[in-house]
Amino acid sequence: MKNYQDGGEAIVEAFRNLGIKYVISSPGSEWSPVWEALARQKHEKNHGPDYIQCWHEALAVAMATGYTWITGQAQAVLVHAGVGLLQGAMGIRCAMQAEVPMLVMSGESITLGADPGLDIEPQWYGGVSPGGADKLVAPFVKWASHVPSAPTLYQCVIRAGEMAQRAPQGPIYLDVPLEHMLEDWEPAGALRPVPPAPRTQAALAELEALAADIAAAKNPVIVTDHSGRDAAAFPALVAFAEAAAIPVIGGRGTSYANFPTDHELWQGIDAYGHLADADLVILVGGRTPWYPPKQRPSPGRIVAIGDHPHKEWLIYQDLHADAYLEGDIAATLAALTPMLQAGIDANAKAARRAKWAGESAKAMNALQGERDAAAAEGGLGPASIAAAMHAVMPAETIYVDETITHFPPLRKHLPMTAPQTLFRHTGGALGQGLGLALGVKLAAPERPVVLFIGDGGLLYNPVLPAFGASREHNLPIIVVVMNNGHYKAMRQGHVHHYPDGMVAATELTMGIEIQGPDYEQLGSHFGISGVRAETYGAFKAALENALQETSGGATVIINAILPD
Repeated sequence: MKNYQDGGEAIVEAFRNLGIKYVISSPGSEWSPVWEALARQKHEKNHGPDYIQCWHEALAVAMATGYTWITGQAQAVLVHAGVGLLQGAMGIRCAMQAEVPMLVMSGESITLGADPGLDIEPQWYGGVSPGGADKLVAPFVKWASHVPSAPTLYQCVIRAGEMAQRAPQGPIYLDVPLEHMLEDWEPAGALRPVPPAPRTQAALAELEALAADIAAAKNPVIVTDHSGRDAAAFPALVAFAEAAAIPVIGGRGTSYANFPTDHELWQGIDAYGHLADADLVILVGGRTPWYPPKQRPSPGRIVAIGDHPHKEWLIYQDLHADAYLEGDIAATLAALTPMLQAGIDANAKAARRAKWAGESAKAMNALQGERDAAAAEGGLGPASIAAAMHAVMPAETIYVDETITHFPPLRKHLPMTAPQTLFRHTGGALGQGLGLALGVKLAAPERPVVLFIGDGGLLYNPVLPAFGASREHNLPIIVVVMNNGHYKAMRQGHVHHYPDGMVAATELTMGIEIQGPDYEQLGSHFGISGVRAETYGAFKAALENALQETSGGATVIINAILPD
């Protein structure tokens, strides 16, 4: 057996030194050098990345995103030429918007059979080679390029992985010619593991200025959208808020668990009424927190904290910030907290905490009342479904959401008392929920994972490939289909813009009705059970059973029938 040392080995060695755990792939024929290197690694029992095979490129990208949500570490996604790359393009773009680091690679032939000394398969000559696939994805990745030669292959992969992890984090794309991978590779000197990206923080003078603002403020308020994208920012925000008894509000863009929902400083999501008389608003991880954007949310001073507050991919953005502290959120909050502990009057702090604890109790009791009433009524909706989650699911459960109209009420009610208990993709791109949940489960196999997904959104997903991956890679999740039989967002938009038009005067609608399948049966070919639930009692019982079944290794689908 010949022991090849070529570009395939260079790529796998780069993955090892980048600390990449998984090569997640919907495979293409250009990757035979990498398959050879991975097979040799397994045969010789060497350390290195594991291989996860997917039946669809969108699934591969979504699983990589979900895994990185939990671990913070970029993974490698290998797809085929230009066609496979474009199949995964939506997920890659969403990864850029969510600032998820990822290394995406595809290949092609550059000799196309014209080199008599190199026998290249004929499919490349005829359109499979895109002639530089980096141009296809350059608009929606952090950086895209091609590997210029075999000697530069290893360092190109290393550089791409390092760039992905730097702020702003995001996907990096490399076009890797097959010919470069087939050439012999000789390491240029001793290879070493790549150091992790450093955590940055704002300058000391900027930190001191904000600490002074907080000490002088009578009514400071924290607003957070996506600080919980980093698990370390969750306890850091708690310590920061407690140091000065500052209440915390979840912004309109809340897509992560940012602050414990059972903490007495927590005021709930969208509780913007508290900003009316705030003299200092501290925006921690904000993307588009105010709507309409032209309307300043408070007469007070606004200070934004984040490593990348200005999102270049947004067509418009107005944070109304009077100052910025740019740097890693967790590191910046950790540096600020000790500055507050000595600078805040103890009596004022105690009085402020008591005030906001009372406000929190009122808000949380009101939400509890909504859940109790919805459960008692016996029907299904966001409040009653959340009531079942509170009653059945353990505190460490991870909730992944891919709904549209149900998410705003649902997230107000979900129990998020620990880091990394909620994830939702930004950008409004449906079709990734199953892969995201599977990637989360891959990274956190000991924790229950619940996916909320609309019936319309589920139909955009690669359902068969996802259930195949769940079975093949032992990734059991609970899939809750929020089934109202409609694209409800379409109807809302129609009525909003034409309140006295055809939709009000007739029963004629376009793009709204969904004549969907029996969703609970979609996993039957993969040993995945499902149940249809139309009442709170039936749903709660199904959830209890699903928790048991997933603990035993089986995915479960609950088709939750919701009113129109």
